[in-house]
Amino acid sequence: MPMKRIATGAALAAGALAATALAFAPTAAAVTPTTATVTASCGIFGGGTATLTATQSGTSATLTLTSSAITTPLALSANSIASTLTMANSAGSNVVFSGTVNPAMSAGSAVTVGPLPGTVASGDSLDFYGGSLKMVIFGITVTCTSSAAQSPGPFVF
Repeated sequence: MPMKRIATGAALAAGALAATALAFAPTAAAVTPTTATVTASCGIFGGGTATLTATQSGTSATLTLTSSAITTPLALSANSIASTLTMANSAGSNVVFSGTVNPAMSAGSAVTVGPLPGTVASGDSLDFYGGSLKMVIFGITVTCTSSAAQSPGPFVF
């Protein structure tokens, strides 16, 4: 019987140690910063300050762009803008986020596109400067670019 108690005690101790190790394990890496400001120029559709918001879960990430300086010329229904957001990557090839995710917007409303999904790798450093946002609205392509790096800096995944 004493041997059985020792084995049981050792198993319990090992289980407690494993649970403690999990409790103190580092969490998955997250993108930093989570928001950045850019200045976008979208030709005749306007331009100005826009906010990019990033999220990350492993290699999956999303980006959302919102801007009160870039407005819709017409009312738009939800999920009607085909958007392709290309981000310059200092760690390698550009990373593309794309989809048809947007809220319904009335004419003259601030533009919001996203969250647009994309795939990132650990160490990717993404900046709107050097990239672009292409929105296809009623068959018309609107391209937005920036002439300066985003602030406070690139998204690091």
